[in-house]
Amino acid sequence: MTPARKKRLYLVLLMILGIGTAVALAVTAFDENLMFYYTPSEIVAGEAPVDHPFRMGGLVTAGSVKRQSEGLTVQFDVTDNDKLVTVEYTGILPDLFREGQGIITRGRLRPDGVFVADEVLAKHDENYMPPEVAESLKTVHSGADDPGGVTP
Repeated sequence: MTPARKKRLYLVLLMILGIGTAVALAVTAFDENLMFYYTPSEIVAGEAPVDHPFRMGGLVTAGSVKRQSEGLTVQFDVTDNDKLVTVEYTGILPDLFREGQGIITRGRLRPDGVFVADEVLAKHDENYMPPEVAESLKTVHSGADDPGGVTP
């Protein structure tokens, strides 16, 4: 093999190695930033990852909001009219947050089944419901045993 061909071969191999490294870094970054959406029924069924960030949505169950006497920590239940998941949030809730409200939360599931939210988003007017929440509420059969008496 001539020296020119060797040089060209090394250059091509180096370019392939560089492109492969860039693709591997991009896939790793994408995987770390990927955030899935789960309904309370899917979380109770064990489909949601423990201690990995994801989003959850549903309706705040009536009578479930409990505020601690000290600090900004609030606990409440979120339902998709089938199952309940307890959410714990430390911070200031949105102005539109209330019982019976459609919300989306972002956070992590603890091993004890409590969802620790980093962010809570509430709908912005009477006609809007987050698409994920609306879809999950449509797919769940809301029978006679309505937890919390909340209807969409």
